[in-house]
Amino acid sequence: MQRICVFCGSSAGSKPSYRQAAERLGRALAKRGVGLVNGGGHVGLMGATADAVLEAGGEAIGVIPEALQQRELAHTAMTELHVTVDMHARKALMASLADAFIALPGGLGTFEELFEVATWAQLGIHHKPIGILDVDDYYRNLALWIDHAETEGFVKPEHSRLFHWDTDPERLIDRLLKSAGTPQG
Repeated sequence: MQRICVFCGSSAGSKPSYRQAAERLGRALAKRGVGLVNGGGHVGLMGATADAVLEAGGEAIGVIPEALQQRELAHTAMTELHVTVDMHARKALMASLADAFIALPGGLGTFEELFEVATWAQLGIHHKPIGILDVDDYYRNLALWIDHAETEGFVKPEHSRLFHWDTDPERLIDRLLKSAGTPQG
């Protein structure tokens, strides 16, 4: 596995534990020689993850739409920074550059990105593992909602199992590496 795409907030959120988890995730990626792909911003958890990867000597590839770059939100220290015409192109490029996905805490954009790659997996468009880093029970209600959707007959059991859930960044990365059949380093 060469790279993991991390979806997360452009805000740091209300708890210090969110930023700490983002930084731990970034350091763990670099330690394992796995590159980061993210939304290319320097703010919030997105910036914190990229900074941690870069400080640990890892690769960080950002993908940012032109409109956000023009608002001076781009992380200019990224190993590579791709500028796209819009959000659709951004998400497609992020997905093509990544071998797996992780969702950290985030808002509507994070949810949308997570569910888009899950839908693509459900449809067989990709077979890349998807992880959810549940920091301080941030995603607890999402897990309950997915279980409810399965109980109500809207999500098949095999599709609710597309997600690898964990509370520990290192363990989650290792689970994704194992799921993809990649030796851990």
